[in-house]
This record gives sequence, C-alpha cells and structure tokens, in this order.
Amino acid sequence: MANLFYLAKHPHSFIIIEAIKQLQITLLILYVARGREEVVMPVNRLKEFLDTNNIKYISSFHSNAYTAQEVAASAHIPGRKIAKTVMVKIDDKMAMAVLSASDKVDFTLLKKAAGASKTELANENEFADLFPGCHIGAIPPFGNLYDMQVIVDEKLSDQNEIVFNAGSYTELITLHYEDFKSLVKPCVANISIED
Repeated sequence: MANLFYLAKHPHSFIIIEAIKQLQITLLILYVARGREEVVMPVNRLKEFLDTNNIKYISSFHSNAYTAQEVAASAHIPGRKIAKTVMVKIDDKMAMAVLSASDKVDFTLLKKAAGASKTELANENEFADLFPGCHIGAIPPFGNLYDMQVIVDEKLSDQNEIVFNAGSYTELITLHYEDFKSLVKPCVANISIED
C-alpha cells in the first residue's frame, strides 16, 4: 500500500501510470497474437454497447466449455438459466433463436412464431464470417448489432436475468432480462422443446 501511495505522490506518476498502461496493452496484444482462446474484440464491442446504454451487467469467467450445457456445468448454473444462441434461417434469411441451454429449437414452432414458410438450422459455414472474432457456439444473442432478427423462447423471458456467452468459450455476461429486451427488441414466442 505504501508503494501505491508513493506512486500517487511521485512527480512523474502520470508518466509511470501511462507506461504501465502501454505495457498492459502490449501484453494483451502478445497474448492474443500467440493464439490464445481469448476473444477480445467482440466482448469489448458488446460491453461498449451495454455501457453506452447505461446497462448494468456482470461479466464472469469459467473454464473452457464448448456447448451450452458444458458452460452451465462449468459456471455452476442450471442449464435452464443459460441462454444459447442457435443460428437459424427463416425464409432463407439468417436469424437468432435464443433458448435455454437445456432445450432445443422446435422448427415447427419457430416457423409459426416467425410467420415464415420455411425455417431451418443454419450451417456454420453460412454464418461464421458474420461474427468476426466470435467463437462458433459462443455468439451473444444481440442480433440487433448484426442487423439480424432475434426470437427468444418465452421460458427465458419469464426469468429476471439472462446469462449468455460473450463471444468466447470462457466468458459469460449476466444482465436483467428487461434490459436485454429493451436493447434487442426480440420477438418472444414458444420455440423450444426440452432436450
């Protein structure tokens, strides 16, 4: 503590603090450049969007997990409380279906909810380039940031909070569902069946 006090009183403290910041940025760039699994850009874009809109959220980390159920187990959260984003095509247009980790999309219900003539699961090759920097399977449910329709399962809309991947296999974001709803403006419907 004495060292921090000394640093604050030191006449060149601004220069020292700026040097520390530059070192942190350099280390971060090296960390990402070495192929680590951290995804910095999408997470920062999402957090900036939330901060700009004065949304309170919690960012939490867990060990690597690749499926929504693995994320739930790794984060010690029930699967019904974790929201997963499933990329779908509605009348050949890319969209997001958002539902509990423990459920799966019912395409008949999705078609009815969207008022579409055709719905199907999107192939990873069809959407991977739409989310640069995001890991496949960890796309946050903010279709509004990508000019994409979002349909949320009504079971998620009944919860106070929504917890979802932040673009990486190791980070979750938690925020009030009402805040999510006001930002994303999703269509809410029954689109799932239990897995």
